[in-house]
Amino acid sequence: MIQHRSDQEGLRQRKRRETLQRITESALRLFADRGYEATTLDAIADASGISRRTFFYYFKSKEEILAAWQKGLPEAFRAAIMRESPDQSPIDAVRNAHLGLLTHYDAARALIIDRIIRSSDLLRASNQMKYLELERAAFEALCERWPQKTREELRVTAMVSVGALRLAIDAWAEEDGRRPLEDHLAEAFVHLKIK
Repeated sequence: MIQHRSDQEGLRQRKRRETLQRITESALRLFADRGYEATTLDAIADASGISRRTFFYYFKSKEEILAAWQKGLPEAFRAAIMRESPDQSPIDAVRNAHLGLLTHYDAARALIIDRIIRSSDLLRASNQMKYLELERAAFEALCERWPQKTREELRVTAMVSVGALRLAIDAWAEEDGRRPLEDHLAEAFVHLKIK
């Protein structure tokens, strides 16, 4: 039987997705076991059952592997804000969007990734970009959803909401995830008095 081109492309895509997942899972396990700095690209390739050359087809660096875990987060956050009702305050909408997204994350994996990021000055610095991208996504969504509000007010709302998320993540990580991140986030938003 001759395989159609679309079947071949589907098989290729599935194999690519499986290899990508195998690399990221292997890397995360090695980072947690050996430490980020001590884990080599060769070790990740070996643990993934691929060659070093194949590894570079998927990723250029170890840092890029960790970034893959967060890919799509800003757009998901923007979409979550856009789904919120404009009949509430922008800060309430952003809080609800944050809390809604947290229901879809793997807490155990997020805690491991957070520990890995905190173990390296380079990773901590590059992690700040994630927060800037979330802030930008929130600001754009807020401007679209509440065009009657001033841009300054919406920018402050985006900034403090992402700040509340950062504080919640820090508190959650410091207590080693004993309480759900959602609880920390809800508490952080209680302290905000923006109307």
